[in-house]
Amino acid sequence: MRKLLEIAADGVRSAVAAEAGGGDRIELCAGLGEGGTTPSHGVIAATRDTVRIPVFVLIRPRNGDFLYDAREVESMCSDIRDCAALGCEGVVIGALDADGGIDVDACRAMVDAAKGMEITFHRAFDTAADRAHALEQIIDLGCSRVLTSGGARSAPEGAAAIADNMRQAAGRIVILSGAGISAGNLGELVTRTGGQEFHASARGVVHSPMRYRNPALEGLSVDWQDTDAAHVRALRKILDSL
Repeated sequence: MRKLLEIAADGVRSAVAAEAGGGDRIELCAGLGEGGTTPSHGVIAATRDTVRIPVFVLIRPRNGDFLYDAREVESMCSDIRDCAALGCEGVVIGALDADGGIDVDACRAMVDAAKGMEITFHRAFDTAADRAHALEQIIDLGCSRVLTSGGARSAPEGAAAIADNMRQAAGRIVILSGAGISAGNLGELVTRTGGQEFHASARGVVHSPMRYRNPALEGLSVDWQDTDAAHVRALRKILDSL
């Protein structure tokens, strides 16, 4: 079975690079360097119109924790309905209560808004107080998959816990391994987890083509991080070799 490679992309050009490098699916977001938030309507529409691979949109109104009030939940539901209208294949959601449990009511409202789309539960799962119980709740909500680093800072560090999640899931939900994945550690991660789906950002530095630089702002970087098709290609090659 072909192993699936999802690429976190924070714009249209990033999504194009992900597809060109052999990515199978896009997780589209804004502010990837800050953990990711929901991209604008324009970015979602342009990305869905440009790439041919599935686009899953991150639904997160702000950075920080995953404890949301009623207005934030309603805004997320509205964003989900917008994604459906734009033809996106999936959304990426998550919410916790103050004690680190899954906020079932908030998540169910988002699941209901996402009728017809696939649903990934994002790495709020990694910050849950009891991940084994949280996984059962996420399965009961009807989510398609859960993105996890095994509760660690990176998926390679949390590989043993990811393998435990897979045993617990027993095919009822896809375990999507993500965070800190590179060409240097992906092969071992596949072996240790037995997973079939992997999530990476595959970013590299883009040097600005701007010739004019305001001398009063010397030292202010105009370069940025973006998806690198060559990095994606390297990950794809490793997955195809296993």
